[in-house]
Amino acid sequence: MPNTLPLDGAVRIELMEGVPIFRASSLVQGRIEALLTKQKESALTLEEEKELDGYEELDDYLSLVNRMIRNSSLTQNQSEL
Repeated sequence: MPNTLPLDGAVRIELMEGVPIFRASSLVQGRIEALLTKQKESALTLEEEKELDGYEELDDYLSLVNRMIRNSSLTQNQSEL
């Protein structure tokens, strides 16, 4: 997680069909959009590039966790049938 972002409120949990899904908060999403917009218009600073890379790592991690949760939920639901 980038050092520029406080940990409080960085991730939110939504329920989709009764399964918890972890997502970046609107604050984090807004910051990512701002960095991507700036990147299109001009070069990012080294710190901004590191920050954007950190968000990419966060996205990869949340995707992995969400896949594991969904797979576990599917397996559990199938065994109940």
